[in-house]
Amino acid sequence: MSDDQQVVPSARQRVVILLICSMSLLIVGLDSTIVNVALPAIHRSFHASLSQLQWTIDAYTLVLASLLMLSGSTADRIGRKRMFQTGLALFSLGSLLCAVAPSLGLLVAARALQAVGGSMLNPVAMSIVRNVFVDPRERAQAIGVWGGMIGISLALGPVVGGALVDSVGWPAVFLVNLPVGIIAIALTARFVPESRAERPRRIDPLGQALVILTLATLTYAIIEGPETGWLAARTLVLFAVAIVAGGALVAHELRRAEPLLEVRFFRSAPFSGASAIAVCAFSALGGFLLLNTLYLQDVRGLSPLLAGVCTLPLAGLTLVCAPLSGRLVASRGARLSLLAGGLALTVAVAVLTQLTTTTSFAVLLAVYALFGLGFGFINPPITNTAVSGMPPAQAGVAAAVASTSRQVGATLGVAVFGALAGGGVTKGIGPSFAADTHTSWWAMTAIGVVIVAIALLTTSEWARGTAQRTAQGLREPPAPARLEPQRA
Repeated sequence: MSDDQQVVPSARQRVVILLICSMSLLIVGLDSTIVNVALPAIHRSFHASLSQLQWTIDAYTLVLASLLMLSGSTADRIGRKRMFQTGLALFSLGSLLCAVAPSLGLLVAARALQAVGGSMLNPVAMSIVRNVFVDPRERAQAIGVWGGMIGISLALGPVVGGALVDSVGWPAVFLVNLPVGIIAIALTARFVPESRAERPRRIDPLGQALVILTLATLTYAIIEGPETGWLAARTLVLFAVAIVAGGALVAHELRRAEPLLEVRFFRSAPFSGASAIAVCAFSALGGFLLLNTLYLQDVRGLSPLLAGVCTLPLAGLTLVCAPLSGRLVASRGARLSLLAGGLALTVAVAVLTQLTTTTSFAVLLAVYALFGLGFGFINPPITNTAVSGMPPAQAGVAAAVASTSRQVGATLGVAVFGALAGGGVTKGIGPSFAADTHTSWWAMTAIGVVIVAIALLTTSEWARGTAQRTAQGLREPPAPARLEPQRA
């Protein structure tokens, strides 16, 4: 049924639906980081080069980021429950194929299939939550729980991955998704109501192609830049293609009555700010986990499991602070949560600008806890700002933009901060790696300052006014949209 006709589930049913949606978020988030800790074992299995191993991660994150908006708008059209179950099935199948892959090439292909399924989960689950929790205060608290699951899944990846690789072997990091996926499919069929937009959007194939081209060329250029040279012809061409494709994407979407990427959303300063903060925060998280995992294992000599255990303060504080942030957003608005989170994140990474090979573990654990506190406070207001105030019919598209911002941030964070660390990441890790990362930590500190500045600007009275005008415009689509001829 359409959003306007949907029957609101009972309080108990809403809690069950939130838990089901959170299960999907758990496996997708875990998969974004759990594979990193298994890379040495995969390398030994397939005798792969480092650049080949990178594709086991990049194939997943790039496909996921590229398809999120398409999946969100498609779910609004064909039904969110149906799309959600299809995504769970594809993700589970891709996980099984990853575990039994006989070669690295087939593993990379299976990772791409995983990402196709994963792209149908996060934005669709968020639009389900958006339409089930109709009370704004209750929705903010539900999104707080949701935000906690995102942080926990990303932070626990190294711990779970280390335990599985040490005890069973690298295929286990993929097989662990199967029981969760199967249970989620069954529970979705039983408890989640079907919903779709009353006026769904048409497919935008050119827009989708430009999204893929922009993200793929930009990420590839950043990853390969340190090795091929930032001024090498191939690197410059890749950056040029990314810029041209990005510009063409914006121009194309502005001309469409029903675009894949709704550019009108960005007339809202809070929405634009939430998207920018999502990119910044998740790029910081991606770089933070990458650099600290390499530092703990290759500089300090910890096993994969012990290195993962060291990140538990990050996961624990994220778990505690995300629901608190959700309640704070519900009662006081987004500003306090964003400022507290941004300041905590900034201080945490600023301490690491002095990282050495003998930095005490007490300092490291305190930094991880402070980073988890900051990230836990930042994530819920990002999501709440992105979907609140938007018409229910636009929920899938709005949630998809927010999810895409997260994945783009995580992808670029690994690429950018790995590149800033220099030869340590691409040519092997040695004692100098701690010093090599200082540039990355300074850059991450600057990102924390940017988060604070954006939070101040986009939670002002002026910003709220832009949000109200944008929401009103979205509720009243221009008349030419109904008369636009069908095009392929």
